[in-house]
Amino acid sequence: MRAIAGVEGLSAAEAARRKVAGQGNVVADRSSRSAWEIIRANLLTRFNAIIGVLVAAGLVFGAPQDALFGLVIVVNSAVGILQELRAKRSLDALAVLDAAPIPVVRDDTEVQVPPEDVVLGDLVLLSAGAKIPVDGEVTAATGLEVDESLLTGEADPVDKQSGDRVLSGTFVTAGSGAFLATAVGEQAYANRLVAQVRRFDLTRSELMAGINQILRGVQWVIVPVGVLLVVSQLRSARTLSEAVVGSVAGIVPMIPEGLVLMTSVAFAVGVVRLGRRRCLIQEMPAVEVLARVDTLCVDKTGTLTEPVLDVAGIEPVGQQHDGAVRDALAALVAADPSPNPTLQAIGAFVTSGQVHRQRWAPQTVVPFSSARKFSAAAFDGHGGWILGAPDVLLRPGDSVRALAESTAAEGLRVLVLGRVADGAVPGEQPPDAVTPVALVVLRQHLRANAARTLRYLAEEGVTVKVLSGDNAASVGAVAAQLGLAGADHPVDARQLPLERSALAEALSSSSVFGRVTPQQKQTFVDALRSRGHVVAMTGDGVNDALALKNADLGIAMGSGSPATRGTAKVVLLDDDFGTLPHLLAEGRRVLGNIERVGRLFLVKTSYSVVLALLVGVAHLPFPLLPRHVTLIGSLTIGIPGFFLALAPNTERARPGFVRRVLAFAVPAGLVCGLATFAAYGLALHAPGSDLAADRTTAAVALFIAAASALAVVARPYTWWHLLLLIAVIATFVLCAAVPALADFFALTFTNPQDLAAAVAVGALAALSLVAFDRLLSSRSPGGRSS
Repeated sequence: MRAIAGVEGLSAAEAARRKVAGQGNVVADRSSRSAWEIIRANLLTRFNAIIGVLVAAGLVFGAPQDALFGLVIVVNSAVGILQELRAKRSLDALAVLDAAPIPVVRDDTEVQVPPEDVVLGDLVLLSAGAKIPVDGEVTAATGLEVDESLLTGEADPVDKQSGDRVLSGTFVTAGSGAFLATAVGEQAYANRLVAQVRRFDLTRSELMAGINQILRGVQWVIVPVGVLLVVSQLRSARTLSEAVVGSVAGIVPMIPEGLVLMTSVAFAVGVVRLGRRRCLIQEMPAVEVLARVDTLCVDKTGTLTEPVLDVAGIEPVGQQHDGAVRDALAALVAADPSPNPTLQAIGAFVTSGQVHRQRWAPQTVVPFSSARKFSAAAFDGHGGWILGAPDVLLRPGDSVRALAESTAAEGLRVLVLGRVADGAVPGEQPPDAVTPVALVVLRQHLRANAARTLRYLAEEGVTVKVLSGDNAASVGAVAAQLGLAGADHPVDARQLPLERSALAEALSSSSVFGRVTPQQKQTFVDALRSRGHVVAMTGDGVNDALALKNADLGIAMGSGSPATRGTAKVVLLDDDFGTLPHLLAEGRRVLGNIERVGRLFLVKTSYSVVLALLVGVAHLPFPLLPRHVTLIGSLTIGIPGFFLALAPNTERARPGFVRRVLAFAVPAGLVCGLATFAAYGLALHAPGSDLAADRTTAAVALFIAAASALAVVARPYTWWHLLLLIAVIATFVLCAAVPALADFFALTFTNPQDLAAAVAVGALAALSLVAFDRLLSSRSPGGRSS
């Protein structure tokens, strides 16, 4: 148990009583939407309300078959609800695994409790990297520094002393301490912000924004066209029932009711698939952003290398005695209130197999921080000592510094142990005079799959930037061992310009950067984004939290600090850097498939609008019955769209989603609509034909044209794509050939000339669609995207 400056914590019984009394850290917001919210979001939509009214009209004025489209909506919504509930279970389970326990004092003993079990009046312990879960008042502090930038925007850490206030949502950058919880749960200052980081939300997605933009445009089109259609049907139909049924058949396919549903399903399935790989997706849009990433910033330690270092050796300088060096190192490690893994490794090395000696009594301690790059302490009777980066503590030209740099160039990490003149302990800046005593050489272990992952990212067009606080030469050597392009020219970040455009230029020309401070990492991410890059940042240490926050996508290691995990949108629970290819592939699968599905649904909307306009102007009965619309829409749009939304897809993300979707869907819909109306017109003028046969002719022509659009969208063909197309065609033929099914779907073939006209017009439409798609692909910068 840590020293707590004379302040006692609660008893376990009192803590339990306070939690029952509603004084626990319970927040209503959860890591995903509630089951009711999921059901409501999938069912209670504007389009579903319109569909419901049309279903009622179809049942009242038409045959039950003419309301079948209502069952399609029910099935689609049920699929969406089930998939999102499945994703919710996956997300909630992973969120529980990722919830970092909070150290508190109960019954005078340090215990770890879940965040929700922290109660009002608890004594909460703090260490470097800890995320502060509730508001409170500091009772003890040893070099305690807190980063409040997530709340205030101020980048500099704030020193905290006894009596100072700390806020939830901030995190400890250095030192240790304790505080009394004064506000928990909904009363905590930043709980709303913290909860928003973990919400299951679709509203901040560029993809959903594009789809919503399309839907708003569709709504503006549907209203006037729908009014025109209703008026024309009332004027041209022989009965009110016929007019209502014709209006329903024209309005229903205008509504792209499945587009949002399929997007939600694709996102949900992506969350489940990544969850199986132990990836916690804390925001649904993160799946989409994965596909858009073109620049990945990684920290070396914990990402490219294992987080645990081995001490390769200690090299005393000059006549220094090895025992004295080990004593000083052991004292520095013991004095740091919250030693990081590097200090822990050094401590284990210098004390291994040694007889216990009397500990040095520290008078003043400066804990290690990534910004300072050193730790120091003054000891009673032993003077001041400092341990840190040689190029920070030693002057240029120093022979020990030169030796350290040559060692670091071999891919090793080197620290210098030194004495501080007059025993003075430095503050934020290193002392002017440090007498080197020894070099501590640390060996870094490369992650087994790091080289393969970097190679994959390069092949997929993702640029990797290594941002490390270590010596640039050491970082460059590690990156070179992994085969990273540009690793042979590492850059010392202290030499980089401060102005954003100049910094962005420097970042574009190099791949490896050493001596990067936490604030610089944040600046680097901002500079890259200013050039239009979509930036992902990986990290595990508290020094990475600011950059993770500012990146388009923050990816944290599961064993990283609570601050880092809480800030990131994706958490790799198994610390597996090799999971990144799967993350990227899943994002691209989702984005590429939604674009395919979007094309299909908007082709249907487009040809429905074209048909409604032509019929409205010509004052003709609508060429299709609602059951025709249901059959053709299900076979060429709904069912194939579901399979395509979940299919493999390696398409690279490109900007211009709305433009590309409309560029195909509107002309393709125009072709399908014109083909349907042309076949209908030919049938109307054919001798001996009735309205039922004329509508069948239009339905056959539309099916051929719509199936051709599906065939174009489904390319390139795989075995199951071909099987899907064959199944679609075979099902329609079956419905037309089997008398009972033909009667059910009102498919009447009384005139062979009508059928020949439908096939001929449909074939012409198919050829037009193929020619148009080739023209569109040749004009596209990326050619065929899927």
